[in-house]
Amino acid sequence: MHQRLAIGCAGLTLGGILLFLTSRGARSLPAACTRPERWLLVLGVLAVAGYPVTFYPAVARTGVAVATVIALGSAPVFAGLLSWVTGQARPTARWTGATAAAVLGCTLLVSGPQLTGHATPMDLTGVALAACAGLSYAAYSLIGGRLITHGHPSNAVMGVLFGAAGLLVLPLVVFVDTHWLATTHGATVAVYLALFTVYLAYRFFGHGLRHTPASVATSLTLAEPAVAAVLGVTVLDEHLSSASWYGLAVLALGLVLLTVPAGTGGARAVSPGALSGSGPKVVPGPDPVTQTAQTSCD
Repeated sequence: MHQRLAIGCAGLTLGGILLFLTSRGARSLPAACTRPERWLLVLGVLAVAGYPVTFYPAVARTGVAVATVIALGSAPVFAGLLSWVTGQARPTARWTGATAAAVLGCTLLVSGPQLTGHATPMDLTGVALAACAGLSYAAYSLIGGRLITHGHPSNAVMGVLFGAAGLLVLPLVVFVDTHWLATTHGATVAVYLALFTVYLAYRFFGHGLRHTPASVATSLTLAEPAVAAVLGVTVLDEHLSSASWYGLAVLALGLVLLTVPAGTGGARAVSPGALSGSGPKVVPGPDPVTQTAQTSCD
């Protein structure tokens, strides 16, 4: 568990600092923010730092598949609830049904092989940690989107959030477990996480925050396991169980309901997910590539 946590935090530290250093306006962003926006930055940094601190221990306790399903599946639910609680708007029936279908489909898709075998005891602590990771993801998506829709550059917002969070988790890299850095495998995984799951993923993610509601965007990240499954079947000649195929179909239906416009509202009928005041829409992601890299940490 300690090794996974150290590698995940190292990826955030390296990628976050790189994102900060290469993002125009990141250094001047705190000064350009209002007092309430600075508090949002602080909360966003804590949320970003909270993701690897909770997700990687969850993986160690429950396995990659279960932790991924819980974290990705809970994130859109938390995003919708946070949007509602902060007074933006109630999640629509369309979003609720589509997200429920997507979560169910994702669960069946990933858990299909286990459903045909013997049930194993569930680690409740691991489940709680994975849910906390989903909450962290939803929170920093909403906060980042709010700051961006206030007119701040997306790259600067992502650079500050992830750069500061990277520094915040640096002690875990240094004091928890460092011998892995001297190994080829450990260093390769850390660099991969830094470049692809933090630097590149969140540079694109920041741009997406300008146009996509957070409740919808976090639901759309459930497409990640579906893409991985399809690639496994078509490229690697893998086989899916019948439960996984059913899950893939249900997941596809949920994603279609989220993305195909319905009347004038379309996918934007869902709350934008801002944390305060009224405003436009918000988006991650794990970041679409994160879970793939996490698998390589096993």
